[in-house]
Amino acid sequence: MPRAIWSGAISFGLVNIPVKLYSAVSRKTVRFNQLDGKDGTRIQQKRVNPATGDEVPYERIVKGYELAPDRYVVITPEELDAIEPKKTQMIEIEDFVELEQIDPIFYDHPYYLAPGKGATKAYALLIEAMEQSGRVGIARVVIRSKEQLVALRARGGVLHMETMLFGDEVIPPNELEELPEPGKVSGARKREVEMARELIDSLAADFDPSKYHDEYRERVLELIEDKAEGREIAVQPVEEAPAEVPDLMAALEASIASAKRQGGGAKKPALVDGDGAEATDGKPKAKAKSAGKSKSAATNSKSTAGNSKSKAAASNSKSKATPAKKRAPAKKKTAAKK
Repeated sequence: MPRAIWSGAISFGLVNIPVKLYSAVSRKTVRFNQLDGKDGTRIQQKRVNPATGDEVPYERIVKGYELAPDRYVVITPEELDAIEPKKTQMIEIEDFVELEQIDPIFYDHPYYLAPGKGATKAYALLIEAMEQSGRVGIARVVIRSKEQLVALRARGGVLHMETMLFGDEVIPPNELEELPEPGKVSGARKREVEMARELIDSLAADFDPSKYHDEYRERVLELIEDKAEGREIAVQPVEEAPAEVPDLMAALEASIASAKRQGGGAKKPALVDGDGAEATDGKPKAKAKSAGKSKSAATNSKSTAGNSKSKAAASNSKSKATPAKKRAPAKKKTAAKK
């Protein structure tokens, strides 16, 4: 069961709502320890002075900010404590903004806020008011001696809190040299854009987070389990040839064809009936196939034996055309009548 990692109150205007903070993320990262490859002993990390080779005790270590190579400004813990943000245990909302105005690039880490003791009614009131307004609260909070900018939003009857990056922590995209200048034509032809849109539409789907898995992590865990049980692992070297840059139109056409074969987008997968024939919308096509073959047999008999015999052959082939193995003898019988 999750544990609260912080407790305080939401403050806006003269209103205070006690809350508890829970992490909304449980990382599934596979962690390894460093071992001595000779005897499997775990490696220890030591703080060593490279000039003397001696280990430095923790109490003698100070913090220094590098101004230039090998030139530092030393900052003491007392100096940092003097300017540390005041721990008020308050999530102080400064503004309420439209959710669409926040670029997702500013979001950092998600949390849940649950009501504190005796605050259930006020908590529910705030959620209802925020859902009706469609706005997100932008606030500041001090957690573990660090001031955080956060966004509060109501969703599904729960208050979500996202820590955010400050504006000067996000790199503006215009600093990337490879990007084209805004307003410049990309050079893409109309047909290329239409095909790209067609490919996007063929892959369109509703977002289902359970559909996506960390496949690498799953393979690592499987490898660990196999080795723990004593299974031999054969590692085959894989040489990857450098990928060639394909022709854009050819790549789009191939991608669309592949998506259609795999039933991408809104296309429903074909069903298969008991005789192995494809079915659309749950209706088997086996009878249509049989009817098509019986019609061809009837046409063949009509050209040689007259109208009355063709009707008999058609009726006979219809009654025997369902199994695949029994259709071949039916044709031979027609030929004999000739």
